[in-house]
Amino acid sequence: MEYKRYSEAFKLSVVREVADGKWRGPLEASRAYRVSWKAVSRWMEEYGYGHLLKRVIHVKNKGEVDELKRLKTEVRKLKDALADAHLDLKLSEAFFEISCERQGLDPADVKKKLAGTLGIGSAKLARKGVS
Repeated sequence: MEYKRYSEAFKLSVVREVADGKWRGPLEASRAYRVSWKAVSRWMEEYGYGHLLKRVIHVKNKGEVDELKRLKTEVRKLKDALADAHLDLKLSEAFFEISCERQGLDPADVKKKLAGTLGIGSAKLARKGVS
């Protein structure tokens, strides 16, 4: 791996440009000079300009952390339940088609007849022009 060494004058120049507002931050300066943004950030800390680095600090109380864990667990359970429901539906559809085939019936015709008999989907079928 190749390491590059930069002169103190270069480092200080880049840091001052960031501090003077020529660049919006270490990332923009690093792109302009083709230097690692981590290096520019480190130089800013070294030369006393660390306060200009944008930092995100998340402050959470115990209740928020517990609530976040609870919600993540609930989302995972709901995703699992949805996946199970999709599998159940696919299995039911496959079973229905196999049953129709064994009885020599067309699954689409059976669905139409059942929809009319049970009143399920009759409005949808009527809109499509199916009787």
